[in-house]
Amino acid sequence: MQLSRRDAIKAFATGAAAVAGAAAFGGGAAHAAPGGLGTLVDYSAGIPSPASIREAGHKGVIRYCSEARAPWMAKPMRADEAAAMHAAGLAVVSCYQYGKDETSDWHGGFDAGVQHARRGLELHRAAGGPADRPIYMSIDSNPSRQQFDTQVLPFLQGCESVLGHAGTGIYANAPTIDWAIAAGLGAYFWQHNWGSDGRVHPAAHIHQTRIDKDKIDGIGVDLNSILKADYGQWSTAGAPAASPAVVPAATSAPAPAASESEQRIAQIAREAVQYARSTMGS
Repeated sequence: MQLSRRDAIKAFATGAAAVAGAAAFGGGAAHAAPGGLGTLVDYSAGIPSPASIREAGHKGVIRYCSEARAPWMAKPMRADEAAAMHAAGLAVVSCYQYGKDETSDWHGGFDAGVQHARRGLELHRAAGGPADRPIYMSIDSNPSRQQFDTQVLPFLQGCESVLGHAGTGIYANAPTIDWAIAAGLGAYFWQHNWGSDGRVHPAAHIHQTRIDKDKIDGIGVDLNSILKADYGQWSTAGAPAASPAVVPAATSAPAPAASESEQRIAQIAREAVQYARSTMGS
């Protein structure tokens, strides 16, 4: 069957619009928003490839230096994963969380802080983490003030007894960060939104903005905004950003002129764009 010129233009325009629409929605991929100091992803259900993380526009990863509490978890971070991230020009940040909800690490107070910080430090160093870089210890909850005073506070004190003040990061909501700072605990803060009432703490180094909504390589990831230049990454200068690909200038003879059929296709393409714009009111 032979298409008329008008039908060809319509078909071409429909295909172009479909491609544009797919690009606009991004297929559910966790792409970084423009602006700011960049974004990081954290994950535990698998390990996205460094190339895919970079292609999505993220600056680095926050990874668990803690044991898996369930078989499906991709914990802890291993040295080969960390090396691959750095080789791709991605920053790496260490965090620790073993328990959750009723079994949260902080429920054990000071002794639990010592135990978990020791294990976190072992796994951080085994993965290649520098001795002078922090580990974010998790308060993945919305504790009351009483819970902070009786459980969270001694837990963080136990962590600092192992990691030192400069090596202790805290993953928590805004009120917990307030209380920790007042108690002189924590040098780095990674804020989550549960119980933060829409407030972003001015002392936060990282802000977790989206959870359980995005994927890279089909693996669920959480999105985080970088708020300060030194946010606890393994290198304070940040992982070296890979230089964008440079297309060398042409040194060979110019390409031959387009054939008559190629010129006709190009003309149809131009007319298709005009047709698509007119039908979409743009």
